[in-house]
Parts: sequence; structure tokens; C-alpha cells
Amino acid sequence: MTKYVLMFHGGGSPEEPSPDVMERWMAWFGKLGNAVVDMGAPFGASASIASDGTPSEGTGPDPANGYTVIEAANLHDAVVMAKGCPGLGSGGSVKLYEAIQIG
Repeated sequence: MTKYVLMFHGGGSPEEPSPDVMERWMAWFGKLGNAVVDMGAPFGASASIASDGTPSEGTGPDPANGYTVIEAANLHDAVVMAKGCPGLGSGGSVKLYEAIQIG
């Protein structure tokens, strides 16, 4: 099995989720079952550092607002799992990245 990092973008404020929103997330995690390696967390304040070392607040357009790590047989299966993400129903998006095992 391969690990995939799901990066969540948009779809509402992660700082103060309502009980209804939390219930939808927990139901989705329940459907994913043992595929969930790390439920992850929402993100707070952010910064970027340019190649010359100059820091700036924020991360630019379409910032990530949270992550989850899952295991799947392949990218297609990970995409199918990610399609159930509750954030998609409120205008958010999910970007998937394969976590390549080194060594």
C-alpha cells in the first residue's frame, strides 16, 4: 500500500467547525476505515519563504487549510476515496500527493 497526502483547500473555516461539519468529517473517516493513516488537522497561520530567504505572511493563492494521510493501492483508488471528502460539498477542493518511500 502507498501513502497519499490529501491537502484540503477552501470549503469553509477550519478553526471553528460546527458539530454538523465535524459529524460529516467523522462519518467520512469512518467510511475510509483502516485506510486512514493520520486524520490530520486543520492549518492555522502560515508563512512562505522565497528562494532568497525572504519571508512573507501567508502562502499565496489557494492556500491549504488542512491535511489527511491515507493508504491506497494506487492513485486512482486514493482519488475515489477523496471524492467523499466533506469539504467538497462546501466549495472546497482536495489535492492528492503520493508520499514516496525513500530507502
